[in-house]
Amino acid sequence: MARIRDAQDGVARGHGGCDAETWGREPPPAPVPMASASRAPAKPPQVLVLDPPTDLKFKGPFTAVVTAHLKLRNPSARRVCFKVKSTSPRRYCVRPNSGVIEPGCTVTVAAMLQPSCCGPSREVKHKFMVQTVFAPPDTSDLEAVWRGANPGELMDSKLRCVFEAPTESDKLEEGLRLRKAAHPDKPGPSSCTPLKLDCTTPLPVVLLVIGAVFFGFFLGKFVM
Repeated sequence: MARIRDAQDGVARGHGGCDAETWGREPPPAPVPMASASRAPAKPPQVLVLDPPTDLKFKGPFTAVVTAHLKLRNPSARRVCFKVKSTSPRRYCVRPNSGVIEPGCTVTVAAMLQPSCCGPSREVKHKFMVQTVFAPPDTSDLEAVWRGANPGELMDSKLRCVFEAPTESDKLEEGLRLRKAAHPDKPGPSSCTPLKLDCTTPLPVVLLVIGAVFFGFFLGKFVM
C-alpha cells in the first residue's frame, strides 16, 4: 500500500510518517479454541463531522493551484485534536494540517493541489486521512500528544481525491486570464477625447459672439 505521511507544505515530515499497514487490520492471532476466541476491540467512530464526508473534488485547469476545502465540525462537548495526512504529500499543501477544535466549533482545512503541466490522470488514486483523538488537558505540545496517544483511542476518516476536467468555458476563462496577465491593457486614444472636446469652443457660440459685436457697433454708431 502507499505510504501515508503528514502533509505539510507539500513535504512529508520524517517523524510524522506512518505506514498504511498500521491503520489496517492487525495480524491474525494464533489459532485458539473456539470457546476462548474473542474479537478485537472495535475502533471508536469518528467524532468529527466532515463536509464533504468522503470525496475531495479538485476542478481543473490544473496549470495553477487548485484548492479543495474540508470542514471539520466538533459536535461533542470535549476538545478534539486532529491531524490531516495524505498519500501524496509532495503534491499537496494542507493548511492547517493539525490543531485542536473546541467543542461546537468548526475548522476549515484547505488542501491545495500544486500546479502541473498536464494535471493528474483519472487513474491516480490520491487519498487523505483525518485522524483525531480527544484532547488531554495539556495541548501545548501536539507532537507529544500524538506520540503518547493510545492507539485504541484514535479515530480516523478517509477521503479520496476526485479530479474533474475543466469545461470549455473554464478553458476559455483561463486563456483570457493568462492573456491579460501577459499583455496588460494599455490606455487607448479615446481617453484623451473628452479633454479635446472640453477645450474646443462650439461654432454657434463663436457666430453669436461675432454677431453681438457687430450689432453693438452699429447700435452705438446709430445713437451717436
